Amino acid sequence: MAISLYELSVPTFLQTLRALAGVLERAALHGAATGTGPDAFVHARLYPDMAPFHFQIEALRNHAVWGLDAIRTGAFEPPPLVGPVPFSKLRDLIGEAITTLEALDRTEVDSWSGKTLDIDIFRPVDPDHASSSAWAARRLPMTAETLLLTYSMPNFYFHAVTAYNILRTQGVPIGKGDYEGQLRTRT
Repeated sequence: MAISLYELSVPTFLQTLRALAGVLERAALHGAATGTGPDAFVHARLYPDMAPFHFQIEALRNHAVWGLDAIRTGAFEPPPLVGPVPFSKLRDLIGEAITTLEALDRTEVDSWSGKTLDIDIFRPVDPDHASSSAWAARRLPMTAETLLLTYSMPNFYFHAVTAYNILRTQGVPIGKGDYEGQLRTRT
């Protein structure tokens, strides 16, 4: 069975983004119920040298929306990070990503299949100190499919799982079903 670039990417990203929208709703309710408020989650981290919750939300949005845009344009150029913002703005970022992906045309996305790309990926100069500000570009020759499958999707899922885990460690009552979201089934 052949699978199109659109089917591989857009509905897959949407499934997880919609699930994360539900997870953020649960986090907001938990924050309100405990009296801490959801803004307490914005700076939460799994470990001191890992990026905070707000970064995880921005990064997963960028790997979905700008991962596909990189395939379209040939350049991975996500917008500058907005940094710590109120929890409600993080929810808006997820909503905006969903809206952007829902607006993509299936035929147009499928037309990008097989496209060759030379993508600049930025990595820390010193991998043992990834939180440092010294980053270097590394040019990678890819196809639309290899960018999606070996860079955008793994990073997207890493940041989605990390965001989920941060909320879980903060006591938000969520489980695997919340992360999975609505599974796509045969019609």
